Amino acid sequence: MASVPPAGPEPLVVLSDVQKHYGQFQALKDIDLTVDRGEVVVVIGPSGSGKSTLCRTINRLETITSGTITIDGEPLPEEGKGLAKLRADVGMVFQSFNLFAHLTILENVTLGPIKVRKLKKADAEKEARALLDRVGVGHQADKLPAQLSGGQQQRVAIARALAMKPKVMLFDEPTSALDPEMINEVLDVMVGLAADGMTMIVVTHEMGFARKAANRVVFMADGQIVEQATPERFFTQPESDRAKDFLSKLITH
Repeated sequence: MASVPPAGPEPLVVLSDVQKHYGQFQALKDIDLTVDRGEVVVVIGPSGSGKSTLCRTINRLETITSGTITIDGEPLPEEGKGLAKLRADVGMVFQSFNLFAHLTILENVTLGPIKVRKLKKADAEKEARALLDRVGVGHQADKLPAQLSGGQQQRVAIARALAMKPKVMLFDEPTSALDPEMINEVLDVMVGLAADGMTMIVVTHEMGFARKAANRVVFMADGQIVEQATPERFFTQPESDRAKDFLSKLITH
């Protein structure tokens, strides 16, 4: 008999009472956040609000001072093999593309699957070509990163993260280093991922993406989550003064 699918949301990423200090400075304060499987959560807020720090704690690029973070029910491992597995389960796309300059686009995408997932080269290449096609740069597979535009390189970085078959994708301001005309080509790929059911946590200044693709907007200021709401509600009826102030500055510039 087929198993009955679970009713209601399935928590995938859970942060509970997370605190993060750099010396005396508290970068994250009383963070409680649950992201369900298949949910797209966009994190916004002024500079210095802790958005990127929050993102980086989820794959343990930053350690937390206290509290707990679990992914698929498992606490974040401290080090060693467990940490390597976590990094495979949690895809990360940064502002800078971090592609290996001396490897072709195809080699950049197959490296992780061959080394970490232990795929045969032929299988890894087949998967990688399909992913590069999916992000619209399949015809560039044999080129070196320097031969691609910034927007193309960022799309390769997304394909590289997807190649590890992650449970959740973290995006830390993925378009902020791009020229304006290249931003949409990256956002379009992200909108497509969201539509395909990928669980995503996205730190961004792109409010259009938040409106179009997010299930929920999380607004941060001074290291705290100030407000959470659907995009429609957040952009039309923000509740906190901090959010109202933030949005008013966006609209006037």
